[in-house]
Formats: sequence, C-alpha cells, structure tokens
Amino acid sequence: MGGQISRGNRSSSTRHPRPPEPPARSISPPTSSNSNAHPANPSNADLSSYEAACRADPDLRTFDSTLQVRTSRAINSIAVGLEVRSLSLDSLSEVTELLLEMNQEVVKIILQNKRDIWKNKELSDLVDDYFENSLLTLDFCTSLDACLKRAGHIESIINVALRKFQEEHYAVSEEGSVKNYTRTLEELRNFRTAGDPFTSEFFKVFNSVYAHQLLMLERLQAKKRKLDRKLRKLKAWRKVSNVIFVVAFASVLICSVVAAAVTAPPVVTALAAAAAVPLGSMGRWLNSIWKKCERDLGGQREIISSMQIGSYIVIKDLDSIRVLVDKFQIEIEALLANADFAMRGKRQWWLQ
Repeated sequence: MGGQISRGNRSSSTRHPRPPEPPARSISPPTSSNSNAHPANPSNADLSSYEAACRADPDLRTFDSTLQVRTSRAINSIAVGLEVRSLSLDSLSEVTELLLEMNQEVVKIILQNKRDIWKNKELSDLVDDYFENSLLTLDFCTSLDACLKRAGHIESIINVALRKFQEEHYAVSEEGSVKNYTRTLEELRNFRTAGDPFTSEFFKVFNSVYAHQLLMLERLQAKKRKLDRKLRKLKAWRKVSNVIFVVAFASVLICSVVAAAVTAPPVVTALAAAAAVPLGSMGRWLNSIWKKCERDLGGQREIISSMQIGSYIVIKDLDSIRVLVDKFQIEIEALLANADFAMRGKRQWWLQ
C-alpha cells in the first residue's frame, strides 16, 4: 500500500480482535479569525543564554538531555520508514507518542514551579490555557490511536486474505475442475465490513483541535501584548519558559522531518544527520530570544512567544496528519473497489 501500514512482525495467520470505536467527544469548535501570527524564527546568534541556564539549573540540564534523545528517536523512526519510500502508521504513532511525552515533561516542570506561577494571575491564566489546549490535543491523539489500531485490524484481514488466496490458488485440484476461492472471498467480505479506519468522529475531533489551536494563538498574541508592558523577571518562570521553548523547537525539527517525509523524502537523511548533533547546538537557536531576557521585561515575554510557536507547530502537525490520513483513505477505497470487483466476478461465475 502506498501509505504503508507497518505494525511490526505480525503473524498474517492470526487475526486481531476488532478494536473499539474511537472515544466520542462532544466539542463545539470555536470561531477563529485568521491569525497573522508568525512565530519567531531561530537565530544563528550566540547561545549563551540557554546554555548558561542549563549549566545553572540541574533540572533544566536533565530535561535538555532527555529532549535530545527523544527528538533523535522520533526523527530516526521517520527516516527508517522512508527506506521503503513511505511514512508508516507506526512512525506517525511514535511521533505522536513522543510529542505527548515532551508535553508531559513541560507539565511536570510547570507543576514544580506552580507556587511562583500562580502568584501572577496573567501567568496562571496562560498556563490554564496551555493545560486546556493540551487536553484537547490528548483527546485527538487518543482518537488517532484508536484509528491506528483499527488500521492494524484491517491489515491483519488483508494478510489473511492474501494467505488464503495463495493456499487456494496453488492447491492441487482435480483435473478439469475450477479453482475454488471461497475462503479468500470470505476474507474480502470481512475487509469490506471493516470499512475505513478513520471515522467521522476522528475528523470531528481533528477539526475541533485545529480550531482550538488557532484560537490559542490569538489568545497568546493578546496576552503577549499585555504582558510585554509590565512583566518582570522570575527565576521559576525563566525555567518554565526555557523548557517550553526548547520543546517547541524540538517539535519544529520533528515536524520538519514529517513534512519532508511527505513532500521531499531525500531531505530526511540530512535532517536525521542534523539530529545527531548534541542538543547544545539547539540552544543557539534560542539566543536571540534570551537576549531579550537580559532586559527588564525578562523571561515572561519569551514564554508567550514560545507557546505561540508551540501552537503553530501543533497546527502544522495536524496538517501533516491530515495529508497522511487522506492518502490512507484513498488506498483503502482502492482496496475496497478491488474487493468488490473480485466478489462480483465470483458471483457471475456461480451464475454461469
């Protein structure tokens, strides 16, 4: 299949039990105007601010090391999938899992500094927005996971059908008799019954998350303008902003590889090589932002910017996932058409 279903070393003779439908969620997507926000691009200037923060803060240093390992793992999973010129559902699932893991690390550090954060109403409101958005994204990832499990179920049906076809096609038959493909046709009927793994509920959640991400960008822009005028440096907030910001740019790297896998596979090799560079080089991207941290307005302005980037990244992630889902749906429709053709041909043969 062009979109490639790759679920590890699965026995083709053992069919998986049909996974449950994705969890339902009733969400009314917000109305969001077109945002003109453009996240700040990484700079090639000096790196001193972020690297100094890592040296001074053991927690941030540990987070930095963990992030490097996870980012490299996500990129490598995509690069390996492209060896067969296709981005597998396994790769998509792993990237989603890793983005969730990074989000959990951000939440952990926010909670460690919650007393300092909750003292400032604007900052606590901002973190509330971040948590709300994270829950919506988690809902989407849960729905996507259910779809991927059903895709694995469909793959097992296809594998069984292929095995039955080979058995029936090469079976020794009496001279003059016509080969019987009854069991193959039965599996094709099972395949047709399974239908499309990506249900309408999945797209409902997808569109809701997308709309909320756009709205989050607008809220962040408004809060950034307000906080720019009055925020001061806070040690705890500096740590939180460092963490969220570096996660944002790790996500940029991952999403760049996903986009390249869809549109320009040869680029992935170069991106995978870049991911092998120690994460300290990622800090160079942060220097232009942390120069502003040296001024009186401090780190709170930067965390707003980083969360804007994070929301923008999620939107781009959703775009990439939509492309992959559309490709997979086209392939499922083609297979269903072929299954229909085979069953119609068998019925005509029985009527003759």
